[in-house]
Amino acid sequence: MGLSKKMLRDIRFNKTQFISIFLMAYLGIFAYCGICSEYYGLEQTSSEFYNETNLADAWIYNTNINDSYLDEVNNFNQESERQLVIPSIGDFKNEPDITLHFVENNSISKFYVTEGEKFNIDDDSGVWLDKQFADAKKLKIGDNITFKFNGISIEKEIKGIGYSPEYVYEASPNSIVPNFEDIGFAYLSYKAFPSYISYNTLLVKFKQSSDSFKKSLDDSDVDYLSFTKREDQVSVAQFLEEVAQHRMMGNVFPIVFILVTFLTLLTTMSRIIAQQRTQIGILKAVGFEDKQIILHYLSYGFWPIITGAILGLITGPMIIPEMFYPTMKTRYSLPTWHPGFDISFIYVAAIMVLSSLFITHLACRNISKENPADSMRPKGPKTPPSGILEKSNLWHHLSFNIRWNLRDARRNKFRALMAIIGVMGCTALIVAAFGMNDCMNDLRTWEYDDISHFESKLIIANNASLSDINSTNDKVNGTKIMQTAIEIKTNNIEDTVSLLVSNNTNLISYTDQYKNPITIKEGDISISIKSAEKFNLKVGDEIKWHIMGSDEWVKSKIGQIHAEPVSQGLIMSPNTLEDLNLNFTPTSIVTSKKIDKDYDSIKYVTTLTKMKESWDKMTGSIMMMVYVIIFIAVILAIVVLYNLGILSFTEIEREIATLKVLGFKTSDLRKLLLTQNLAFTSIGFALGIPLGLYFMMLMMDANGESLYYIPSLTWGNILLSAIITFTISIVVNLMFSSKIRNLDMVEALKDIE
Repeated sequence: MGLSKKMLRDIRFNKTQFISIFLMAYLGIFAYCGICSEYYGLEQTSSEFYNETNLADAWIYNTNINDSYLDEVNNFNQESERQLVIPSIGDFKNEPDITLHFVENNSISKFYVTEGEKFNIDDDSGVWLDKQFADAKKLKIGDNITFKFNGISIEKEIKGIGYSPEYVYEASPNSIVPNFEDIGFAYLSYKAFPSYISYNTLLVKFKQSSDSFKKSLDDSDVDYLSFTKREDQVSVAQFLEEVAQHRMMGNVFPIVFILVTFLTLLTTMSRIIAQQRTQIGILKAVGFEDKQIILHYLSYGFWPIITGAILGLITGPMIIPEMFYPTMKTRYSLPTWHPGFDISFIYVAAIMVLSSLFITHLACRNISKENPADSMRPKGPKTPPSGILEKSNLWHHLSFNIRWNLRDARRNKFRALMAIIGVMGCTALIVAAFGMNDCMNDLRTWEYDDISHFESKLIIANNASLSDINSTNDKVNGTKIMQTAIEIKTNNIEDTVSLLVSNNTNLISYTDQYKNPITIKEGDISISIKSAEKFNLKVGDEIKWHIMGSDEWVKSKIGQIHAEPVSQGLIMSPNTLEDLNLNFTPTSIVTSKKIDKDYDSIKYVTTLTKMKESWDKMTGSIMMMVYVIIFIAVILAIVVLYNLGILSFTEIEREIATLKVLGFKTSDLRKLLLTQNLAFTSIGFALGIPLGLYFMMLMMDANGESLYYIPSLTWGNILLSAIITFTISIVVNLMFSSKIRNLDMVEALKDIE
């Protein structure tokens, strides 16, 4: 009971340091569990959704998947389903693109109903509609909707509204963020098709490995236009990239908080035990055993750490996911959103608590071995032998300030190391956060200022005639471009990338890896740097590719390599495309004019301003993470530097008192401490910059394969990080002015017997 009262009294007396330990433990577990529960929630909810809807393992595309074709595939794979997947236009003013799925039995990649009737394969009059599209258009159960495709118009009653596992992410043709008023999907029974149905998509579930299935498919007589594995499907791949980025953040940044928590605890406990040597000696003298004393001091670190860990464990998953989910719901479609849980949360919290006990034991084990008489004596000053520098002539030319601080750092190597590591961790977080912010802003500027110089982009309607397109193009004084998806096969690698077909125009600039404008030569095919790296290609290499939806494969040689920050793939001119016997089919018109009128051949118009707004929405979750990291890193820096300042003052209290007796003013002594603080901060800051760059590259690499960035640290980033770090260091140092002024000279200068 007596030791418990002493512990409470000591904690109250040193409340600032113990509050900082509590905060560090809380922030570490809060950040780890919060960020991890956010991405575990994404993983768990998507996995449950995929399992419940039996998401396909792969998709085979061909022009006609008849019964014999199906039988051939089923010879080596027993679970498959055919669908006719075709684009259509909804009968609305803005003519939204609605992808229709006429399904044979709805057993694979099943439609997930949230409103209305269950999907009925025998219902030829109903349609089951995308919930995001239905909400955007204010459609409800019982409404009729008309679809137009291939010169056919069909009207169906909305029987159900819900989600599809193939459309967790919906790619929008006019925006990097889905606009659900312009795009959607619908599921119908094969009986709802108005004529003889010819399937073009085969969904399969593997009975063997992916590679084995692909080999069996290639060895068979089955022809196909393209084959897409689950992890390569656009929706699945995009969502996996998002989760991977959040996982990277969750695994990297909280580790820094947790490590610095241990440093803070170790320095604080070392200071307290150093201050209480006499009390420890008295406790030993009156009969307390070493084990009791050690357990007593172990409790100092145990209670703040376990309290912070438990609160972080509870509040992290409650707060952080809700900061990110609203932004993510604008990009992804899942029936449920909730934080996830993993047993690692408990393990990390437990490891933190156990580690705190171990660290506290390190701080007090030496004094526990001393006899009571030695423990009651103040600890003598450390007197390390003179080093090489002190024996050199240079030493005598150094100022007293520098010599004193060099000797103090040699006497207290551990404190110096802790200060440097603590500042290095804080700096790395701040530099990484600002670096990510710089990178995302740089990508935005590169794409929408350096490359795109148009004011308006007119998306061409699916049924527009060539004469109407040319007429509209002349009226707006624009440039026709073609953007579509293609599949490349080369060097045993297959992947889907983008194709841009356009003449050289001042409305679109092509750039090299240094962002300098380049010209794509007539007849050349240029590939983006990131795609070239992925496919292991260089200028002169040959590739095989085809436009998605077409069965005509072509071979081409790479003539140039360009850099593109957002969209990776090929660029060529219309003449180059037509020389390959492929049709130039314009998908949009770009113009320097601001278009505010409707044209019959144009589905809708977007502007560069809207595209920038879409970019800002897309990067919203990333920027939220940046702000969280900056905020916590600043708190981290304040706590670390304050605790190290306290420890430093405690360890040199006797020296400070001696200098005051010798006539040094408070301002001179404060300068001594400031010099030391700034020196440690400078070393930690310098070491933290490359570590921050490494963290930043980890985060940016996790953004996926579509973004290409140039890793760099701007002077603005370094300067802003330096201002934050050194300002905190100076402010913390100023906080000790009163301690120097009010130093108890008698207590500090007691003789060591």
